[in-house]
Amino acid sequence: MIYLTLFFSAFISATLIPFGSEALLIYDIKEGYNVYFLILFATLGNTLGSILNYFLGLKGENFLVKNNFLKEKLLLKTKNYFYKYGWFCILFSWLPIIGDPITFIAGVLKFNLKLFILLVLIAKFSRYFFIALLVY
Repeated sequence: MIYLTLFFSAFISATLIPFGSEALLIYDIKEGYNVYFLILFATLGNTLGSILNYFLGLKGENFLVKNNFLKEKLLLKTKNYFYKYGWFCILFSWLPIIGDPITFIAGVLKFNLKLFILLVLIAKFSRYFFIALLVY
């Protein structure tokens, strides 16, 4: 049950909902749970939450432009920047505040899904691994 709780905490924290999973990970490590499983479940949950953001962005572009939440000119400028540096930007998806919008924008801009998943997996795993290393 502990691992599923961490999984869902990490999943929710990766969506656009403001939430955090790091404190729960630290608590679970200090309680003596298997650190490998904790990292695995946190990474998978957080990665799946980012994939949800990607698909929300992928399906939401027309809605955003149609309702003037996103200007066509800004979208084109952002696409050009993201095509040039997007793969690198996705490695920052682990960051608080800016990480979740990065994954959403990747979907809006139709970034390559396989590469997106790989980069997000690397970023999310690295964050949880580093936290576990500091605590353990």
